[in-house]
Amino acid sequence: MPTIAVNKEQLFKSLGKTYTFEEFNVLCFEFGLEAEEPEEEELKQNPELASEFKVDIPANRYDLLCIEGLTRALKVFLEKIKAPRYEALEPNGDQLQELTVLPSTAQVRPYAVAAVLRNITFTPERYKSFISLQDKLHQNLCRRRTLVAIGTHDLDTIKGPFLYDARPPADIKFKALNQEREMTAPELMALYSTDNQLKHFLPIIQDKPVYPVIYDQNGVVLSMPPIINGDHSKITCDTRNVFIECTATDLTKAKVVIDTLVAMFCEYCDKPFTVEKAKVTMPDGSSAFYPELGYRMENVSVDIINRNVGIKITPEETARLLTRMCLAAEVADGGAQVRVEVPPTRQDVIHACDVTEDVAISFGYNNIKKTIPLTNTVANQLPINKLTDQLRQEMAAGGFTEVLTFALCSRSDVSDKLRKTIEEANAVHIANPKTLDFQIARSCLLPGVLRTISNNRQMPLPLRLFEISDVVYKDKTKDVGARNDRRLCLVNYNKSSGFEIVKGMLDRVMQLLEVPMTNDNNGYHIRESPDPTYFPGRSAEIVLRGEKIGQIGVLHPEVITKFELGNPCAALEMTIEPFL
Repeated sequence: MPTIAVNKEQLFKSLGKTYTFEEFNVLCFEFGLEAEEPEEEELKQNPELASEFKVDIPANRYDLLCIEGLTRALKVFLEKIKAPRYEALEPNGDQLQELTVLPSTAQVRPYAVAAVLRNITFTPERYKSFISLQDKLHQNLCRRRTLVAIGTHDLDTIKGPFLYDARPPADIKFKALNQEREMTAPELMALYSTDNQLKHFLPIIQDKPVYPVIYDQNGVVLSMPPIINGDHSKITCDTRNVFIECTATDLTKAKVVIDTLVAMFCEYCDKPFTVEKAKVTMPDGSSAFYPELGYRMENVSVDIINRNVGIKITPEETARLLTRMCLAAEVADGGAQVRVEVPPTRQDVIHACDVTEDVAISFGYNNIKKTIPLTNTVANQLPINKLTDQLRQEMAAGGFTEVLTFALCSRSDVSDKLRKTIEEANAVHIANPKTLDFQIARSCLLPGVLRTISNNRQMPLPLRLFEISDVVYKDKTKDVGARNDRRLCLVNYNKSSGFEIVKGMLDRVMQLLEVPMTNDNNGYHIRESPDPTYFPGRSAEIVLRGEKIGQIGVLHPEVITKFELGNPCAALEMTIEPFL
């Protein structure tokens, strides 16, 4: 959930009232937000934080990520103003700015959108907020610039039409933002590899044969997305006309980003809440004008809203509550429905249920009367969860400590470190992993438990840990291509392996589940079975009614070493779903 810092003085001036923190927190809560005050320790380190409130913003409310959008929405909620109407205007005369996308960009970032904020007036506070909103969008909606990268430029320092190209790195040379000399793209990548802010974005294009770059008519470089803008066109507080370009791998996200950015700051234009369109021509010759700033209509049943929220209000009151949430609404179909106009700033409104949620927020959750449901049913715990809870108690009673590890892990955790191949893991891979630690959904629990032991090596021995959680496998028979499996994992870490302790816990589990130990198909037993994760001759598979359900044994020294451990381990891992 993103958090923004709002200056109290700006906030009070915009809202037309001075609030204590308690009063502002109540207002935020009524609007579906949560406010925070800086902690004492934070104030000691940075006294300037005393002039700010922090506000937690829902991840899908991009229109609230700056003070302009937040105060605008709050004033509409308080019914002090009506929601503004945003308008994308055709430029006058030869002012139309055009961005041409070349075919070479398909190798890196194939899409682009653009817009112009004409005759805007910046102040230091507005400028800071403008830059901050771009950073928030980059971190949130843009997924750290992988989906969309924003470039803002002083239009008076450059000349269109503009060209969006992708060229070999050595062919790109320009003076980057706040740099003193021109550098080639490889030199810039080397420079920013040690930059704490920009080094995280380098891998997005670092291994590509070409880098994206935007030029103006005179060959001036505007930006090398998604890394850095050019110094020549940087905006300042004196900038009057801003050219905005967004390059992207997802066109829909790019449209949302540019609509949000211009909608938040077009109130500072000489003609408030208007934006100038720009033309973008694609490699196939097709063209489009941005920003779209499109409005759409939704009809929602008043009866459904009342039933889902648990209230009983009139269609007129429903329309008023929605209008407070920046969703202009009117009664339709003789009062059976409300007709809602969804503005371009409310991309979070996708279905009728989103409209219903806004009615609930505007009405006030605390104002909804608690009632006994009219359904005659009794809730019951899922059998798998009931069994899990019962086993947790027994494992703890047996001297084992429960751990909860990440559901994602690295490929090496389930392959190399366990002396297996990644194909044997049958794991579900993440398409765009952000770190090397979270590349796949875990296909076994053992690596997570061993990693926990590794991080607690300073604790006195023995370390006896267990985990009961889900793992994920590929499964072509499922509509999603994967399935979950609830598993139990036990590890005993001591100066001696303690296989008998783990085996004793297995017997105790089977005793509790009333499964006898037999060599036929009526109970369970263990039989020797080689497994590369375990020491040769000290590994066995657990067999339940003729089917293998898990593995038990002493871990191989190489496995122990790869998890940075120095003592032997005995481990057990098995599925518990056959016992249901």
